[in-house]
Amino acid sequence: MVKSSDKSAVKNYKKTGIIAAIVIIVAALGIWVISASRTEKTASVEEAMEVITTDAVNGADLRIAVIRMDEIQNEASALQDLKKQKESYENKLRDELEKKQKDLEKEKAEIEKSQDVLSRDALQRRVVDYQNRVTELQRDLAERAQSIEISYQKALNEIQSKHLDPIIEGVIEKKNLSLVIDGRFARTGKTAENLDITKEIVSALDKKISKVKMDTPKGF
Repeated sequence: MVKSSDKSAVKNYKKTGIIAAIVIIVAALGIWVISASRTEKTASVEEAMEVITTDAVNGADLRIAVIRMDEIQNEASALQDLKKQKESYENKLRDELEKKQKDLEKEKAEIEKSQDVLSRDALQRRVVDYQNRVTELQRDLAERAQSIEISYQKALNEIQSKHLDPIIEGVIEKKNLSLVIDGRFARTGKTAENLDITKEIVSALDKKISKVKMDTPKGF
């Protein structure tokens, strides 16, 4: 008899979404353990501080700006267009998945009906063939979904390296900035004028480029 897990195997892939690559960054925390039995000589804080100089950035000379990278990704024309291209390929893949899933469900129903007609060996061969097709479909979808992500990231990196980075470097030079901070991790006060330069970056990027075509992913 055909296991019900065969059908759910196809559906489970759909639930996970089309995005092939999910990257999880794990921060490793080092733990310093000092044993009470240790007899090694350690320096005091005062002694350790002897290696620290008094040099520091002079606040009067420090020019800082904030760039919100998430806002640039959401508002820049080239990045919006790139996102639409990616979604178009994902939708094609999703439509194909739904069609093939229906075909597999139909085939499974036919196998179940033929249990009393086919010989045991013939039924087993048909079940194995069905299971192989499910496995092949899952592998094909995973590879093509990954290919979409690879093409997208390649185009994204091209925008970053060829267009966005030179603009940011040009802004740093033009504004004589000492430091540019990613605004997603910064907290700014209301009185800080001309600190957030995100909109200027978006305007400059839109003027430089409006579209970057993704490479056609493998399998499309």
